[in-house]
Amino acid sequence: MTSNSEISKPMDMTKVAVIGAGVVGLSTAVCISESIPQCSVDVISDKFTPDTTSDVAAGMLIPHAYPDTPIHLQKQWFQETFDRLFAITNSSEAIDAGIHLVSGWQIYRSVPHQKRPFWADTVLGFRKMTESELKKFPQHVFGQAFTTMKCEAISYLPWLEKRIRASGGQVHDRKVEDLWELYGSYDIVANCSGLGSRDLVGDLQIFPVRGQVLKVQAPWVKHFIRDGDGQTYIYPGVFNVTLGGTRQKDDWNLSPDPQNSRDILAKCWALEPSLHGAWDIKEKVGLRPSRPGVRLQKEILVQDGHRLPVVHNYGHGAGGFAVHWGTALQASQLVKELITSLKISTSRAKL
Repeated sequence: MTSNSEISKPMDMTKVAVIGAGVVGLSTAVCISESIPQCSVDVISDKFTPDTTSDVAAGMLIPHAYPDTPIHLQKQWFQETFDRLFAITNSSEAIDAGIHLVSGWQIYRSVPHQKRPFWADTVLGFRKMTESELKKFPQHVFGQAFTTMKCEAISYLPWLEKRIRASGGQVHDRKVEDLWELYGSYDIVANCSGLGSRDLVGDLQIFPVRGQVLKVQAPWVKHFIRDGDGQTYIYPGVFNVTLGGTRQKDDWNLSPDPQNSRDILAKCWALEPSLHGAWDIKEKVGLRPSRPGVRLQKEILVQDGHRLPVVHNYGHGAGGFAVHWGTALQASQLVKELITSLKISTSRAKL
């Protein structure tokens, strides 16, 4: 997958390696190449679409809460992601990128403490559901209606990859066992390896939350339905409808569980009885890379007198699609800061 483009790169070009080709890795690579001139970006990963965790996700822009991340930051990440994708939906790129608007309901069996979440002003047309709307869900007493977006990973990830290649970046299919493998070939490493960071950088705060979903054909389903606890959801997309799901902490099993599938179908049938007519049911499992908060920070690794600047951007759990562009922007800013400090140290060395 390599090319000879390096020959034409100027000597002062900063070379950045991004590890990971899920939605976080690819968007970080695109963001760095778009926002930092004189920067070449390569993506290195042992998994690409359609085999990433992002491919299992429904790709809905509904935020997941991070206990250790300040709300104002979560709101900023979501707003920036929403704005970016909304601009794409209003462009001729929308179909290629696989992004579309979708309206629906978030429903509750008891009235939630927070009737208006922090992201209510970002999504479109957020309001309390009417009594007549709630008649569709007899077991539920409260609900919110709004319009958000859905990102089809099977389209969006290749679209991001295409943008990386168009900017002169390369894509390498290999597993990085140690960040120091990249020393000498790259000036800065962006670590977007998700759950892989447990072994790659020894982060024991990151753990899997197993998610099993069903992808079914039910083209008449046009509205999303999400139970407020986040356990049961129906997300209609361009290619299929995603039914979910499970949240099994510290479960590494990637094989579909038939009992999970039966439970998912039963819960989704209760919310949308017409799904009894769904066909072509496919089981998918992904391990969400979860932490108490997203790890988004700079680190300078030192070994035998050598320094390797790293930007970490991982641990998005169930909320990767909802905040990916916001965190990519912040990661790009950290890369910029590292480039500035690298230039200062190089000019001092020349003195």
